[in-house]
Amino acid sequence: MPEGHSIHRIARQFNDVFTGESVRVSSPQGRYTDGAALLDGASVLNAYAHGKHLFVPFNNELTLNVHLGIYGNWSFGGDETFTGASSIGAPRKIGEKEYTAGEAEEYTGPPAPKGTTRCRIVSEHGWADLVGPTICRTLNPDEVAQVRAKLGPDPLNTDANPERFYAAARKSSRPIGVILMDQAAISGVGNIFRAESLYRQEIDPLRPGKTLTDDELSRLWEDNKHLLTIGVRVGRIITTEQKDRPGIHETEAWPEHANYVYQHHGELCPRCGTTIRMEEIAGRKLYWCPGCQK
Repeated sequence: MPEGHSIHRIARQFNDVFTGESVRVSSPQGRYTDGAALLDGASVLNAYAHGKHLFVPFNNELTLNVHLGIYGNWSFGGDETFTGASSIGAPRKIGEKEYTAGEAEEYTGPPAPKGTTRCRIVSEHGWADLVGPTICRTLNPDEVAQVRAKLGPDPLNTDANPERFYAAARKSSRPIGVILMDQAAISGVGNIFRAESLYRQEIDPLRPGKTLTDDELSRLWEDNKHLLTIGVRVGRIITTEQKDRPGIHETEAWPEHANYVYQHHGELCPRCGTTIRMEEIAGRKLYWCPGCQK
């Protein structure tokens, strides 16, 4: 499932290519026909992300809300002025697939949609297609507020208050490795950021949340904010520090030098030499170093 940085990148693409544009909205698949009709012909306002939810407001006071889930994917394309031509979401791709018309190729509109296209958005200069989302719906302002109220603070949002995350941890006997994945406690953190931030802060993922100090919780919040910001900038989850990959820039780190413990089980910890472990917790694979994270 795409983690929070990917959704913020999608919001940025929407703002780059659709903000202020009157668009046609349809549902080639037919599963979002009624919701699309409510947005068709309206203009796009500033899109934003909250955790793994994308919100695209329109000037008729309605909002497109999308959660990609495991299989969702947005594809963008258009003419030479449409700067957001790429594909973001799941399944993950190596690089970003370009759809922009070439110099000798005149843009004549979007290609025929796939039969699985849940939502298509078309402007004068480009298009965006959504396939396979868990959620695709049209919300009024009260409904948007209700959805966001159920979500924990998103470290990437400037108005995020980490106290809700701290409070959720302080009163819980659940492992901190589970709390970090709870989108009602903190939004946008997924399996990779969870494993890597706990490793970087040398915190045992199985420790009950209520046993963590205020300093440890603050460091987890700030480190996830730091790592998510890198993810938005690079388009990859890069959690290693430059000193640990000398000569390898962050844009070249993925996949071999991108992470410390995620999917490195059975290998030796680069910090202490202990064998990195993996086990399932709450239905997800958890990676950590028993030597460092005591």
